[in-house]
Amino acid sequence: MSQPTPPCFLVADIGGTNTRVALSDAAEVRQDTIRRYRNAENTGLVPILEDFLSRHAGVQPDAACVAIAGPVRDGKGRLTNRDWFIEGHSIASATGISEVRVLNDLQAQGYALDHVTPQDLALVRRGKHAPEGATKLVVNLGTGFNASPVFCTPGGPFVATSESGHATMPVRSAQDVRLNTYIEAQHGFAGIDDILSGRGLERVYAFLAREAGHDATADSAAIITRCRDASDPVAVEAVSYFIRLTALAMGNLALIQLPFGGIFLVGGLSGAIAPFLEKAGFETAFRDKGRFADFMDDFSIYIVQDDYAPLKGMAAYLHSRLGG
Repeated sequence: MSQPTPPCFLVADIGGTNTRVALSDAAEVRQDTIRRYRNAENTGLVPILEDFLSRHAGVQPDAACVAIAGPVRDGKGRLTNRDWFIEGHSIASATGISEVRVLNDLQAQGYALDHVTPQDLALVRRGKHAPEGATKLVVNLGTGFNASPVFCTPGGPFVATSESGHATMPVRSAQDVRLNTYIEAQHGFAGIDDILSGRGLERVYAFLAREAGHDATADSAAIITRCRDASDPVAVEAVSYFIRLTALAMGNLALIQLPFGGIFLVGGLSGAIAPFLEKAGFETAFRDKGRFADFMDDFSIYIVQDDYAPLKGMAAYLHSRLGG
């Protein structure tokens, strides 16, 4: 007796810079179909999906799921760092796919955690043994900052949305106060996303250069490179300061969500700063919680090194909800 044909899904991960699109057979992403588009070269998501489907003539997906780097409500949302409005009904109309789900990008990352191999997880720090079904936390460091808790339920994982990146940046020192004042003077508000992101690293660099008595700017890639080869003392200091601020914010989120199942860092900046974490004092800053310092040892932290994890998360999400 022949096996039933698994449903075909279209999945699209829309970040601030790139969009990745693929097909999946049920929960299994077809690696040979993954295609990346640069957002700056496109006017919106629909043209991207139309181009992608034109390359797979004769394929009509049973459902689609798109994940966007921005808040989502009632099947629609706008990218935080690009003026694209995403709406499930518009995607359905343009593609002929009747069932379209829209998620926040951190939700897609959260639904992927059960489908990421151990080889794609780099251990930052090992916490205590996690009980079965413990809450997890996904933290994005990239074009923007955000975090989402992943809860274990009888029906499978449930990933809650948040806009943690737009909360006010915490401070622990006089220098932190000066940085926040500098960011507010330049950009009007010192949110976490304004500092713990790619453009945030650039602002930290400019701030520290001014603190040193001169004006200087550099993009985030150059800052990381100069830190790696130690050719620019301001870049070295900027990356270290950025890491300590990241640890401070992550420690706060850990106390709020209690992710005993682990904290999972995603986004391009996570991997970029990984080689510098220990020297920069990440551990000390993460545990800087007064009498709760020892309690912070409960939390393991990993870096997710699978670039296609959100695609896997969306495929798993559709498969669990639509069956097949």
